[in-house]
Amino acid sequence: MPRRRGPATEKVKDFKGTVKRLVKRVSSYKFLIALAFLFAIGSTIFAIISPKILGNATTEIFNGLIAKISGTGGINFSNIKNILISLAILYIISALFSYIQSFIMTSVSSRTCYKLRKEVSIKLNKLPMSYFDKQNTGDTLSIITNDIDTLQMSLNSSLTQVVSSIVTLIGIFIMMCSINVTLAIITALVLPVASTIVLIIVGKSQKHFINQQKYLAEVDAEVEEMISGHTVLKAFNAEAKTIAKFNEDNKNLYNAGFKAGFLSGLMQPIMNFVGNLNYAMIAIIGAIFAIKGKITVGNIQSFIQYSKQFTNPIAQLAQISNQIQSMLAASERVFEFLSVDEYQDLGSLDVKAVEGNVEFKNVEFGYNPNKIIIKNFNALVHKGEKIAIVGPTGAGKTTIVKLLMRFYELNNGAILLDSHNIKDYKRSEYERVFAMVLQDTWLFNGTILDNLRYGNLNASDKEVIEAAKIANADFFIRTLPDGYNMVLNEETNNISGGQKQLLTIARAILANPKILILDEATSNVDTRTEELIQKAMDKVMEGRTSFIIAHRLSTIKNADLILVMDEGDIVEVGRHEELLKKNGFYAKIYNSQFEK
Repeated sequence: MPRRRGPATEKVKDFKGTVKRLVKRVSSYKFLIALAFLFAIGSTIFAIISPKILGNATTEIFNGLIAKISGTGGINFSNIKNILISLAILYIISALFSYIQSFIMTSVSSRTCYKLRKEVSIKLNKLPMSYFDKQNTGDTLSIITNDIDTLQMSLNSSLTQVVSSIVTLIGIFIMMCSINVTLAIITALVLPVASTIVLIIVGKSQKHFINQQKYLAEVDAEVEEMISGHTVLKAFNAEAKTIAKFNEDNKNLYNAGFKAGFLSGLMQPIMNFVGNLNYAMIAIIGAIFAIKGKITVGNIQSFIQYSKQFTNPIAQLAQISNQIQSMLAASERVFEFLSVDEYQDLGSLDVKAVEGNVEFKNVEFGYNPNKIIIKNFNALVHKGEKIAIVGPTGAGKTTIVKLLMRFYELNNGAILLDSHNIKDYKRSEYERVFAMVLQDTWLFNGTILDNLRYGNLNASDKEVIEAAKIANADFFIRTLPDGYNMVLNEETNNISGGQKQLLTIARAILANPKILILDEATSNVDTRTEELIQKAMDKVMEGRTSFIIAHRLSTIKNADLILVMDEGDIVEVGRHEELLKKNGFYAKIYNSQFEK
């Protein structure tokens, strides 16, 4: 079972190229992004100005108290009221601007990722089968889910947070200089110390965060395998082994998580310690300056507030840098996926007049170009004929069918459908010619009715039920709870394997194809049910070109033509009785089924 990966945490391989492609993606929203940046700057500036205005209120109260004590006046509550109203207005505007910029960036990131998911979905349907043969399913799933989610979350917060942090850092320093340059320079000396601490902690903790994601993915996969494979686990008495493996992965996750949490948790206390030292220095020096009349009490309060906030943007930028790294790594994986070569669809013919004549001419093919497995394959199939393809495992039987359905492109030769190369047909229409029933059944989470209608989305309920009757599936469906409206679960294990196969056959019947392909279609049913299906399939195959791949040769006795394959070549051709009389390769395979 493929294991799902955690969010992208690796470093970016092509930093400049990824940034360019990401910028190009969001460039259609450049006006909105610029607007969000302006609101972020505005929100930050208003938040920075507020402490100094609050300090003015403190100064007003302090001066009023001194005047009252000395008998020369009192507190001017009117001025304080005006200051507090101004302060409240600033806070409201700052919060409003922050909300607007957050709303804009959420909209931009959601729209961008919506388009990416749509492109990825379209891309999945245009990729050749060879891509899925080589690519891990878990990686592809991770791109669609984890990577795009990481991109959306980081894009939503990181960009405006970078702007806000930089503006905050510069703005606070300017405000401190406007109060007292000497104190501002003393506070600024904290910057290299704080930056060094942050860089050390981030450098130490980053590898543990990466390990944490890796082990989390492994633990998730262990749990998923334990749940989905619980029957096999019980059958082979592998509980102890599985638990031991899970405990090992869980311990690794615990260790990585503890180290990552411990190191990242150190950042705030250490930054607070540095901030408190700076706070003490500012309080002492500020008090001396206040005594000498170089600074007001309110300004000391404002300055202390600024000094406490001065180290926050540094920590924020450190965290944002990790988010941006993850965002770019995720973006790179998504863009690499979207850059994969698609199958070529240069055809222009439609399939309305297709009758079902098939010809294989000098076909050569190998999944690896250096290892050809189908060698100079030639066969002529007339419309309405029932062709059986038999041979030992690995002979190339299923491969021939996949080539006919154009899942793979040929290395040499051609396949003709009604005298036209299959490459000349429109890809989307060409696939409608076929219906396929595989040995491995595929059904999805939904009602039986919906699963059957997958073969023909426009079919009526009556047509669906008629197809089920032909496939001898109607009887068992009606015995199930809710009948045709019974919901199959995600694993489709609430019906038997044979019942699933009957449903896939009914689905193929409903599709009403010109060419029917049965790849070990009756392998999961009992002998009695197989006979019933065989009679039904004989009726369905009348007038249709049919290809039957079978290991149980008793099921293809009445085939119009049997192609016997071995190592990618046709070694014998004929009907069942003819091939038995030849006493050759087919007869050897057939008789081996009855040997003791």
